[in-house]
Amino acid sequence: MSVAPAVFLGVDGGGTKTALCLVSADGRLLAERDAPSCYYLGAGQGSGPGLVREVLAAAVPAVCADAGIEVAAVEGAFFGLPGYGEASDDLAEVDAIPGEVLGHHRYRCDNDMVCGWAGSLALAAGVNVVSGTGSMSYGERGDLRARVGGWGELFGDEGSAYWLGIRGLQAWTQMTDGREPVGALHGLLGERLGLDDPLDLVSLVHERWQGDRRTIAGLAPLVVRAAEEGDPAARRIVDDAVAELARLALVAADRLRFPAGAVVPVTGSGGVFGAPLVRAAFADRLRSVGGLVLRPSRFSPAVGAALYAAREVGAPLDPDALARLEASG
Repeated sequence: MSVAPAVFLGVDGGGTKTALCLVSADGRLLAERDAPSCYYLGAGQGSGPGLVREVLAAAVPAVCADAGIEVAAVEGAFFGLPGYGEASDDLAEVDAIPGEVLGHHRYRCDNDMVCGWAGSLALAAGVNVVSGTGSMSYGERGDLRARVGGWGELFGDEGSAYWLGIRGLQAWTQMTDGREPVGALHGLLGERLGLDDPLDLVSLVHERWQGDRRTIAGLAPLVVRAAEEGDPAARRIVDDAVAELARLALVAADRLRFPAGAVVPVTGSGGVFGAPLVRAAFADRLRSVGGLVLRPSRFSPAVGAALYAAREVGAPLDPDALARLEASG
């Protein structure tokens, strides 16, 4: 009688949603499911670690049901949680929550940045740069790990969608009052903002939007579009963003101590890299510093979490299983 292959759970938390998947040891994607965000840090972001418990308690049994397995049958799991490690007082509680849901302790928690690296490079040595609502880079090489950036929107997250959105708003105000020549960005953002009076921007952002980082990050595509249309101010913003993202990659690679002359694989994940202009400029910038080469991502962050889970329990997927998984995507 044949024994069913082991099943691994990957959970990729994020600022907008939580993605879950189940992957078998022989390289089959058994189920995928999206759930609400489990990001609990910061004003208006939820109710502390209890939000993580609420999301996982519903989503984990649901994705297991999708695959037709019991939760207890999960051989190993990895939970990449946004904000993990950024509030030390919460770690013990957050670390315990998956055990309550799974009913066992064959799991590990870490920051969701690990999922992006693990998926994009299939656990190979290199660096993944994330530019979504926030930004950071993360890489591994052997026993070395490096996280760079990810300090939050108030004083960090350079090159992120939020960063682009804030600088787009700054440029719009400067165009409005004559400090900057009016370009395509003014019309694009003006249409999106829909203001009767330009000064209403203050109450819009502070009162109606409550400074919400996701709403502000949602302006980033308009900044990129204005750059594509030749707006000099928007192009400077995009160029600055690309320079910051490349710096995240370079510093992470330095900290991983790659041998002299080695080619360092770099991947980019997050919505900002979905813009061809950004991705092409990022690849050019990496080439200009030498040794860093932009590669396409192999798997999603959620699948990366499942691959990480398999490795953590001593059962990493072999090359044939990875090829089968890649072909199925």
